[in-house]
Amino acid sequence: MDLFGYKAAVQLKKDAPLSDRMRPETLAEFVGQRELVGEGTLLRTLIERDEVPSMIFWGPPGTGKTTLARLIAKLTKSHFVQLSAVSSGVADLRATIAEAQERLKSYSTRTIVFVDEIHRWNKAQQDAFLPYVEDGTVTLIGATTENPSFEVNAALLSRCRVFVLQKLEIEDIATLVRRAAADGRRAFAGREIELEDGVAEALAGIADGDARTALNSLELAVKAAADAVPKGKTPDAVKSVRLRRDDVARAVRRTHLLYDKSGEEHYNLISALHKSLRGSDADAALYWLGRMLESGEDPLYVARRLVRFASEDVGLADPQALVQANAAFQAAHVLGMPECDVCLAQATVYLARAPKSVAVYRAVGRVKEAIAAAPNDPVPPHLRNAPTKLMKELGYGRGYVYTPDAPETAQDFLPPRLKNKKFLN
Repeated sequence: MDLFGYKAAVQLKKDAPLSDRMRPETLAEFVGQRELVGEGTLLRTLIERDEVPSMIFWGPPGTGKTTLARLIAKLTKSHFVQLSAVSSGVADLRATIAEAQERLKSYSTRTIVFVDEIHRWNKAQQDAFLPYVEDGTVTLIGATTENPSFEVNAALLSRCRVFVLQKLEIEDIATLVRRAAADGRRAFAGREIELEDGVAEALAGIADGDARTALNSLELAVKAAADAVPKGKTPDAVKSVRLRRDDVARAVRRTHLLYDKSGEEHYNLISALHKSLRGSDADAALYWLGRMLESGEDPLYVARRLVRFASEDVGLADPQALVQANAAFQAAHVLGMPECDVCLAQATVYLARAPKSVAVYRAVGRVKEAIAAAPNDPVPPHLRNAPTKLMKELGYGRGYVYTPDAPETAQDFLPPRLKNKKFLN
């Protein structure tokens, strides 16, 4: 790199977001994920032995996936190449592979290819990696916020170890915030930052386990506080900033709720709501309902799930539950958000408190099994309608007894194969 390239790189790093400037440079600086990279763990041992396999990092945003991949490359003295599955295609991959082959041949230097959001690559793009992962040309580290079992091809997944990263604890993120505030080299060079008691924890709470969000929110809050300078001074002239909780509240207006209406978290939350209802915990059900609605879930989707629950889990134990759920669905349809939230909450509490019965739900399952075993069992002749003379001559309706006239008469209403079969228990 020439002098101009070096200066450009330094300026680019200076202009990068705080979360990028504060990336840990050693494993000792890496905060959180102790079960993953703590002393004696599998991944830590593999790194220390320089035996790093291809792997997939699965976890929420801001939990250290990119940072950990960079550290692994540094500690194993590997060349690091970062690709984004959003903007990179097969052509970029082929160029990267060609460079990796030349690097390995000429300098015996291995290449770690980090693919961010690998779940966004299609099957052809993922398959293009297979031979080079298999022959050791590159070590793949993929990062995904989605369950790799569903989003990464089985062939590629079988060649990678999956490591799960968890949301960071509040104290972990607060540690990162305090470290950034005190860092005079990478974070706020030339400016002293003092944090009022509780500010680091407030930023950590807002971030909801996402270190990137916390650090970038800190940077935004410091800038906002520096902008509010006494008359006659410019923000750049402010060398000391005391950050208060009010500054944080003004800079960050809304908490960051992790939710993806088409991803795994969507199914996790609706599962939590359903199970809380089934367990008759009205408070927990209200909480999960609130999480979904506050995160932007379609209220009609929630209402449809409540209607289903009313029959699936409450059923005949309280037939009024279905009426309540349908009323909530209608209210959500007419009112929309935010007005329908109380209507959905009312139905949720009713369903949670209602007695439970799965008799009808299980009966439907048994019926489906019986139909699958013999999908075309003929209707017994005595149950068939006979509107024409020909049908009567063929025996349609013969032997049927009109029940209101002879309620004590025993009749069979199922096909002969299912005679005396009981679906409801």
